[in-house]
Amino acid sequence: MNADDRGALARGRVATRLPAQDLDRARRFYSEQLGLEPVDERPGGLLYRCGGVDFVLFRSTGASSGTFTQMAWEVDDIEAAVRELRQRGVVFEDVDVAGFRTRNGIAEVEGNYPSKGARGERGAWFRDSEGNLLGVGQPVL
Repeated sequence: MNADDRGALARGRVATRLPAQDLDRARRFYSEQLGLEPVDERPGGLLYRCGGVDFVLFRSTGASSGTFTQMAWEVDDIEAAVRELRQRGVVFEDVDVAGFRTRNGIAEVEGNYPSKGARGERGAWFRDSEGNLLGVGQPVL
């Protein structure tokens, strides 16, 4: 089956949407703590682009439960990324659940998707100013 036969969603691009109860506070967090600036904006929304992929922060009266990873960045060097983000004031979550536990903010996660050609992944998690749980990951080759 070729890509054209799989349907509109298979041919589409994925774009993440994250709720923000205070869009100005979220903009400051993403700028000051994450070093990101919106590439575009509209009333009630900020558009960001990382590695050619878009995500949006949108003004919302609702809030995420923050109980699961809503978005993550895949990086080449997780230790350097965690160090840089900590220097900017990001606080990483301590995780201790069946299967893995963070040490110095980073967890070793067994297994990975075969198509990624990796045997595992290293991960770290933090919350943005709006309570969204975000992650940083690095495949283990």
